Formats: sequence, C-alpha cells, structure tokens
Amino acid sequence: MGFPATRLRRLRRSAGLRDLVRETDLAPGHLVLPLFVHTGSARESVDGMPGVERLPIGEAVAAARRAHELGVRAVLLFGIPPWKDDQGSAAWDDEGVVQLAVRALKSELPELVVVTDVCLCQYTTHGHCGVLRADGSVDNDATLELLARTAVSHARAGADAVAPSDMMDGRVAAIRGVLDEEGFAERAIVSYAAKFASAFYGPFRAAADSAPAFGDRRGYQLDPANAREALREVALDIEEGADVVMVKPALPYLDVIARVRASVEVPVAAYNVSGEYAMLKYAAQAGALDERAAVLEALLAIRRAGADIVVTYFAQEVAEWLG
Repeated sequence: MGFPATRLRRLRRSAGLRDLVRETDLAPGHLVLPLFVHTGSARESVDGMPGVERLPIGEAVAAARRAHELGVRAVLLFGIPPWKDDQGSAAWDDEGVVQLAVRALKSELPELVVVTDVCLCQYTTHGHCGVLRADGSVDNDATLELLARTAVSHARAGADAVAPSDMMDGRVAAIRGVLDEEGFAERAIVSYAAKFASAFYGPFRAAADSAPAFGDRRGYQLDPANAREALREVALDIEEGADVVMVKPALPYLDVIARVRASVEVPVAAYNVSGEYAMLKYAAQAGALDERAAVLEALLAIRRAGADIVVTYFAQEVAEWLG
C-alpha cells in the first residue's frame, strides 16, 4: 500500500489542529526585557537600536511595569554610570545607578524578577571587563574580587539574581562564595556561561558606552568556532554554582543552545542580542520582511533549540502581539 499523500498534512489542516500538536510554545513568561538605566532625567535614543532608549530610573520602572502587566516576568538591568575609573568602582557603589534602579523596581513591583548584569566594562575608562595589568592584559584573579563585590551590592539592593557576563575564569565560584558569606545564599546566579566574541554586540556597546578603548575581548570571550569549548565552560559554571546558564548571542548559536540543553539539567537562557535585534528592525523598516512574523519566528527558533528563557529587546512588543 502506498503512503497516503495527505497523511503528513492532516494535522495542519486548521489553526485548531496546528495549535493542538504544536511542539514548541512562545509566551511572555519565557521572556526577559533588558533595560539600560542612567541617573539623568531624559530618555536617550540608542544608535543602531530603533525603539530602544537609555532610561532614567523612573522611566525604567514605568517600562518594567508595562511589560509586567503584559506577562513579562523579569528584567535585566544594565547601568550607565555618571563616572568611570580604571577599576570600575561605580559598579559596586551602593548608591550606584543599578542599585538605585533595583530598589525602585522592587519597591514598585515586588513580584517582578530583577536580574542585574555583573561586569566592569561599562564602568571602566578602558572598557574591558576586568582590571588591567601594566601590559594592558586583563588580570583575571584581581577582577574576581571586584565582580563579587558588585554582585553583593546588587543583592543588598534587592536583586533577585545576578548575571556575571565578564567571562573571567572562576567568577561564578567567587560570586557564590561571597553571596553565601554575606547572607545572600538564596540569590540566584544566571551565568553568561557561553558568551562568544561576537560581531553582533555593536549596538549594545553604543548603548552601554562599553566598547574597549583598545584591543578586543577575544582573550576571554569564546571563539565563535568552538562549540565543545562552550560546553566545558557551561559545565564548569554549573560546578561552581550557577543556577541558570546562558548562551550569547542566540540566533548564530542555535546549535550551541541545543547542545547545552542536551547536556545539562539546569535552566538554559539565550540572549537575543542587540545586533540580532537591529538586523530584524532595519530589515523590517526597509520592507524586506514582516517584522512581527520574523521576530516571532526567530524567538520561536531560540525556544525550539532548547532555551527556557529568552532575553530580548523585543520582549514588550512580543508580549503585546501575543496578548
């Protein structure tokens, strides 16, 4: 007997049937909204990211409230400090921009999950993710103490989770140890475990004013060619105490997301980064594609690859579309 030509299409015949057998879903609760926060009084547009702005703290609270009302459960904060130095000491200032924003958010929206980025790049005059030796290279071990100090300051302000994005070796263990010692054992660590040295970060670096003043970050971020190395990084971070592991960027690394998902039991996040956002926005503005359809397809692909959590600048728009 021949294979019926219609058999593969029977469950595609109507929207109801397609919904019934859909393997992967995308909902606002899967999304995290990144927010750029500064201590000024005016919204500031971001070159290369149409629709994204650096926000005063009050405006950030309003944006988070709107997203939360739409079902987005979490935000990821990036601070734009009013001053910088060679160590990035504004990062662990208890009256710093992230700390003030965390307090404001938790005061107004106690149920919102507030995650804070832990890195030094936007706080240092040189733009690297750690303190430097005399020869200009990043001093991994000296950086760990400062990252841990930053994480504790964020936890003290009320952050639900801290997200180290620096890619220093041993930083998860250092942060976990100090959080536990300081009475914050219940605070989660969302580790940027597989963060690649990517060309897709350009608009973010403009938004956060975090481009390196010299050199690049290839000495500590992952080589885009290496997937097995990414799995080793993930395994090490989980061993050190990471509660969630993240792959960044997302769309060019769907294979890595899938391999990480298959190899670990902890939740997996993926960051749909600024360059991915920009390419879809500009393509839509040029009439090359339908923005809503393309964005939903892209984020669904990230979920299908295995991401439980998707960090995306599209979070509020997607929540509105799915609402």
